[in-house]
Amino acid sequence: FGGRRIARVMPTTAVAINQGTISLYAADPAARAIAHALFEPVGAVVDLEDEELLHAATGVSGSAPAYFYAFVEALEAGGVAAGLPLDAARTLARATMTGAAALLAQSGEEPADLRRQVTSPNGTTEAALKVLMGEGGLEPLLRDAVAAATRRSRELGG
Repeated sequence: FGGRRIARVMPTTAVAINQGTISLYAADPAARAIAHALFEPVGAVVDLEDEELLHAATGVSGSAPAYFYAFVEALEAGGVAAGLPLDAARTLARATMTGAAALLAQSGEEPADLRRQVTSPNGTTEAALKVLMGEGGLEPLLRDAVAAATRRSRELGG
């Protein structure tokens, strides 16, 4: 690039509404500062100290909006399968997810603490979490999904 300052960035699509997440790597401090100035107005910028970490950032953040949308799609379908009309399942799933995300962002609490606040002993949430967090559940599934996206990012990067 002829001595030009270079920064690599991986923004999420929510930059379109100033709610994005931007993974940033720049070896040059001036390039990093310029990239920060460009991207901070549209989201949270995470500095990566090693360019190789952009692959993992892609798996955790760059691809994650699709994971979230797939989760909401599945939750809506679960509501319909349990007997809710489609419109009700959509509204309940989408409003609940956006509200929970807003609470996570604004409260400063850890996700595990917020989860525990919703989970009554021997209640409905605990029953569902035994499925979601059991063997082969959400944590290993997402770990494998992030690993697959990270691997594919490395392959695409050549």
